[in-house]
Amino acid sequence: MKNEACGGKIIFENIEALDIGLTLDCGQAFRWVQKPNGAWHAVVDGRAVDIEQQGGTITVTGDSDEKFWRDYLDLDRDYAAICEKLKEDKWLNRAVTEYGGIRILRQDTWEALCSFIISQNNNIPRIKGIIERLCATFGDDLGNGDFSFPSAERLAECSVEELSPLRAGFRAKYIIDAAQKVADGLVELSPLAYEDMDKCREELMKIKGVGAKVAECTLLYGCGRIEAFPVDVWVKRIMSELYPDGLPECTEGVEGIAQQFLFHWRRNTEI
Repeated sequence: MKNEACGGKIIFENIEALDIGLTLDCGQAFRWVQKPNGAWHAVVDGRAVDIEQQGGTITVTGDSDEKFWRDYLDLDRDYAAICEKLKEDKWLNRAVTEYGGIRILRQDTWEALCSFIISQNNNIPRIKGIIERLCATFGDDLGNGDFSFPSAERLAECSVEELSPLRAGFRAKYIIDAAQKVADGLVELSPLAYEDMDKCREELMKIKGVGAKVAECTLLYGCGRIEAFPVDVWVKRIMSELYPDGLPECTEGVEGIAQQFLFHWRRNTEI
């Protein structure tokens, strides 16, 4: 793989098993928007960037931190080998074949936690709207209509009434509780990347309104824990219809990657 970083542009070449459009718009991240020219735009960790793909070449414009984007896009994981393993199962074979190129993004842990609190009993357009208003109201203004994701410390100062313009409903009190616990160190986010999974789940569920699904989403999308397995309405349906006896052996250790393929496939396919 040849990588070139110069000024505010990074070019990753010869990338396999990555479809940027599928990856950024498959329900795991909520700030990416496709521009009329086909590029995808978002603010990630305070960086306003565009990402484009031409075949196996990925271009990131607006930043020059190669390592950050290599980690964010999970470029050092052998997804081609993982996908071949998953194809041992009939249904995963269909999911991977039809939607190959999905990768799990390594998002900021706090942003993932807050975003998936907002996602509860919600649909993707509403989730995106709430997060957009959250950033515009409490994030840092980066210019050109871009705003950073507000820190836990910033949101910990807020009242439920101050969050009312977000139209987040019952989730507002959960956002504030999460922010206060993280800001005060009552919930530690850094160890979630390596601690025992059960301990990590317990740590996250100290937060009001964080149950098993939000905890698993935070671990998968915000901590790189690809063994995490979030179960929402769609995944419950998948398990009931296709895997009543549990996931197949080929998913062991990569349950979260399998889940993302199955989730996106089942939402878009009649079986």
